Amino acid sequence: MDLKNTIINQSLPEVYGSIQVPKTGSFYKKLWAFTGPGLMVAVGYMDPGNWATDIAGGAKFGYTLISVILISNIFAMLLQHLSLKLGIATGRDLAQACRHAYSKPVAITLWVLCEIAIAACDLAEVIGSAIAINLLFGLPLTVGVVITVLDVLVLLYFQGKGFRTLESIVAGLIFMIFCCFGYEIFVSQPSIKEIFGNILPKPEILTNPEMLYVAIGILGATVMPHNLYLHSSIVQTRNFEKNSEGKRSAIFFATIDSNLSLSIAFFINAAILIISAATFHHTGNQNVADINDAYHLLDPVLGVKFAGIFFAVALLASGQNSTLTGTLAGQIVMEGFLNLRLKPWLRRLITRLIAVIPALIVTILYGERGTGELLVLSQVILSLQLSFAVVPLILFTNDKTQMGEFVNSKLMKICSWIVAIIIIVLNGYLLWDTIF
Repeated sequence: MDLKNTIINQSLPEVYGSIQVPKTGSFYKKLWAFTGPGLMVAVGYMDPGNWATDIAGGAKFGYTLISVILISNIFAMLLQHLSLKLGIATGRDLAQACRHAYSKPVAITLWVLCEIAIAACDLAEVIGSAIAINLLFGLPLTVGVVITVLDVLVLLYFQGKGFRTLESIVAGLIFMIFCCFGYEIFVSQPSIKEIFGNILPKPEILTNPEMLYVAIGILGATVMPHNLYLHSSIVQTRNFEKNSEGKRSAIFFATIDSNLSLSIAFFINAAILIISAATFHHTGNQNVADINDAYHLLDPVLGVKFAGIFFAVALLASGQNSTLTGTLAGQIVMEGFLNLRLKPWLRRLITRLIAVIPALIVTILYGERGTGELLVLSQVILSLQLSFAVVPLILFTNDKTQMGEFVNSKLMKICSWIVAIIIIVLNGYLLWDTIF
């Protein structure tokens, strides 16, 4: 195979292998070289689409559903491990693997479903950012939606500075979100005893239909299908040795990066629920399930300044972060499924306009209430698409002809199918209940 064809078959060829991994050096030096992709993936687990379910869960049921967030995070860790392992072991991202394994009609169908999921995710980011702009600066939601189109230009500028620059921006925004929620937790003074007392799931989660519904919503909104495509691609930005030992080392360090990053995502999701529980559950505000309501009630209920502002700043940072990784995932799936390469500015503009147009129409016609319902709809669409990413991922990583010595162990095969079945059943239930 000539060099030209090799480049065409690489995932994200403009940044493929662009970050050097030291062959010798300390454990921490090697880990630092692999640090970054996990943070970009973790962004999808703390996007604005998760906020409403976490706020509702905390306000209505106190700290009880912290265990659900923990279980969701463990599921995410397992699936993201499979995703990065596929990318490192085979040299293909999940979209490329689907294109090579399935017939053209099947691959096209999977691509369309994935594009719908990315558009739905981008819709949540647009709405989240627009709400944050509205809360911080008082600008109408319609103006906020239009402003989000400018993200495309900002992203293009920073992408030209190298992949490490993108990772640094993501890390900076995550740090900002982390600090905002650190302050919120400090001023809300949650019950440490109740937090740790609900780390293990309680039977009432299954016996209380209302609680079960919110729990399924949290689980359904946590694992993002586009993250599985994204992770299998961006781990290949590391220039590690492509032999057995090099791949094994890469999987080891990339998994540590992924798990540490998803632990930060767990803290942020849990923080939203904890703040909601501490602030609203025992103060007669148990029906708070909306981002706007939470923002407006934080300051008066807690009796402090800036709680609402930090909440909105974290929301804006979350929306911007998710925009960056969502549009990158859009590029990966289009190139992987179709082997079609568009200029980055055109790809991002298409992705953003697909999300902006419905968001703009709904904000004009229905205002705040409409955007809230659109946010819920975006999560339902993501739930519907998830199984079409999870099942191929498990099938590929269970296949020795593709994975070789890196094929899933028997225990990993059992665990991955259990996780897949739970996610599919719960998301199916959530979808059915929402529609019918």
